[in-house]
Parts: sequence; structure tokens; C-alpha cells
Amino acid sequence: MPRAVTVTSSTSTSTSTSTSTSATLPQPPGARLRTGAIALTQVVALSALWLLADWLRGRLGLPLPAGLLGLLALAALLFSGAVRGGWVRRGADWLLGEMLLFFIPAVLAVVQYPELVRHQGWRICAVIALSTLAVMVVTALVVEQVVRLELRLARRARRATHNRQQHHA
Repeated sequence: MPRAVTVTSSTSTSTSTSTSTSATLPQPPGARLRTGAIALTQVVALSALWLLADWLRGRLGLPLPAGLLGLLALAALLFSGAVRGGWVRRGADWLLGEMLLFFIPAVLAVVQYPELVRHQGWRICAVIALSTLAVMVVTALVVEQVVRLELRLARRARRATHNRQQHHA
């Protein structure tokens, strides 16, 4: 039985009112398989990037984890335009969606070492809480700076357009 895809479209007017319509379209045969194959290919590509980063870390004796090196490499590739976001989006979405599965080995390790948890558990929890807080603060600061940059660029573009219009008038 073919699955259906829900398509939602929105329209907006200058008075900030919007309307939304939703329609269900049949999904073409093989679309789900094709989407899965694309996601799998992207996960393999992201894994290959991590493996390359791990190899470089070991070869060059870098003190950074392979995951961080791979993240920096992917960010550089994305920002340079060598890799487009769409080329890794589905794979990254799947990895993020299934992230909880990657914590199972850590949970099993905790179960194997109850003595460690009994004596060091509060320190482990403190590190988890502080690192989570640090990630949230840094994320908020970065988002704020990006929004400010976007607003500045939009103002600059509006001024340039306004100046061109006045110059041609």
C-alpha cells in the first residue's frame, strides 16, 4: 500500500495574516526506498569523514577527538561551498533522530561499574549538568550573534537598494 505525503503550503500578506492549506498526495512507488538509500549514503559519507578524522588524529598525534575534527572538517566543507547542506541533511537528521541509541554503551558501562557511580556519581552528574548548561549558553550566544549579523546585512542591503533607487531617480 503506497504511503501518502502531506504537503502544507502557507501564504502571507503584508498585514501579517497567513492562511494554511494542507493536501495529501500519494507518494510515488519506490520513493521511501530512494529516501532511505539517500540517507544511508549520507550516513556512510559522514562516517567516512569521521574515520578520516580519526586516522589523521592518530597519524598527526593531534590532541583533539576525531568527532571534533570531523565536525570542523564538515563545517569547513559546508562554509566553503564544497559540500551543500542538502548533501548530508537526511543522513544527519537520521543520526540526530537516533542519537539516543548511541548512549546505550555508556549506560551499560554505568551498570557494570556500580562502585564508580556510588563514589563518583555526583561528580559525573555535575559534569553532565555543567556541560549541558555550557552548550546551551554557547548556542544561545551564537544564535544571537547570527541574528544580529543577518539584521545588519539586511539593513545594509536595504540601504544599498534605497541609495541605488535615489541615484537613478
